[in-house]
Amino acid sequence: MRFLKFPVRYWIVVLTFICTCVCYVERVGFSIAYTYAADAAGFRQTTKGMILSTFYYGYACSQVPGGWAAQRIGGRRVLLISFVLWSLVCAYVPPDPNQVMLLVLARLLVGVAQGFIFPSIHTVLAQWVPPHERSRSVSLTTSGMYLGAAVGMLVLPSLVKFGGPRSVFFAEAALGTMWSLLWFRYATDPPRSDHPKAASAGFGESLLPIKGGRNSRLENRGNPAKTAQIPWKRIIFSLPVWAIVVNNFTFHYALYVLMNWLPTYFEQGLQVPLQEIGSLKMMPYFNMFIFSNIGGVIADYFVTRKILSLTKTRKFLNTVGFVVASFALMALPGFRSLNGVIFCSSVALGFLALGRAGFAVNHMDIAPRYAGIVMGVSNTAGTLAGIVGVDLTGHLLEAARSAHLDLSSPESWKLVFFIPGLLCIFSALVFLLLATGERIFD
Repeated sequence: MRFLKFPVRYWIVVLTFICTCVCYVERVGFSIAYTYAADAAGFRQTTKGMILSTFYYGYACSQVPGGWAAQRIGGRRVLLISFVLWSLVCAYVPPDPNQVMLLVLARLLVGVAQGFIFPSIHTVLAQWVPPHERSRSVSLTTSGMYLGAAVGMLVLPSLVKFGGPRSVFFAEAALGTMWSLLWFRYATDPPRSDHPKAASAGFGESLLPIKGGRNSRLENRGNPAKTAQIPWKRIIFSLPVWAIVVNNFTFHYALYVLMNWLPTYFEQGLQVPLQEIGSLKMMPYFNMFIFSNIGGVIADYFVTRKILSLTKTRKFLNTVGFVVASFALMALPGFRSLNGVIFCSSVALGFLALGRAGFAVNHMDIAPRYAGIVMGVSNTAGTLAGIVGVDLTGHLLEAARSAHLDLSSPESWKLVFFIPGLLCIFSALVFLLLATGERIFD
């Protein structure tokens, strides 16, 4: 990678972009493959909801440990280990939906392994990317999630139809293995403080894991323990951190509900087979990819041109994104055509992605040294949203069916989409009141 003229940090951002893309191909792929197999076997919606939400239990358990591990031994190493582990497990996911215990165990393990990924990414980006490039770098990296989901929605329904669920699991494991090889070959840590350019830039080497050598002792004025200590109490009781946490929860509640239940909504809500929708089914996620990068460019433009302060920029983009998304989510069950649903879900997810240029980059604003830790805390809340939202949706739909409502009725789906819509309004207000763009952790 060094023989190319682009700065190394650009390649790091590109590789983390591919990383998130592959992760979400896996998540969408399992949802599609399992839904196909479970519907063929006549499983209840509550059973589907339980299996689909199992991933998030494992994912929640490893978020904060992932941030801690990235802080201690380096995000680059932790990211590689987690990718290798989930790829191996994914290759052995049973394709039979009747093997419930094996499916639960496999999804838990994949969730634990993937839980280390995003705290590690934030640690790596905080080390490599200077402040004036962070919005667009984080936006590009996270937009990989949405491109991965879009590609998965486009390609994988046909793959599962012709090759069965196992073909999807093998394809995902192969993608994970290929990315691991790329990361192992090309990813590096930034230079330490004996490199004057890195030191003068005010980022990079000061955020690397603490080591016991001479350089680290000099950096910490003979007291490395002081830098190594993580301010857990200040993080937990920080109102700006809670602003991020609340918005992370809402973002992922809406995203995971749509990601896991849109296939069912197309199949049973609209009575349209997923394989017959064509490229339209990828549009909501492709829209997220576009709007995520637009948000990052706008944020960096506002900050570098001093149009708005960093705090006002984060609040502006977060508010616009979440408020528009809330109206689109609540309008969604009122549309009974395929084009109407695609339009509403595209607007909702697109503007949620725009809002990530507010809350999601804010980890690095307020705590660049502990970005992985804060990301682990907030992403734990996002993961709990997946557990609650995905499982709750299954119960809401089963309750609607018990009340003699067909799942093709919009009334059956109203609560499913109103809950995240109202959460978006609440979260936007919380961020307006509590968030800041100022650095609050040394």
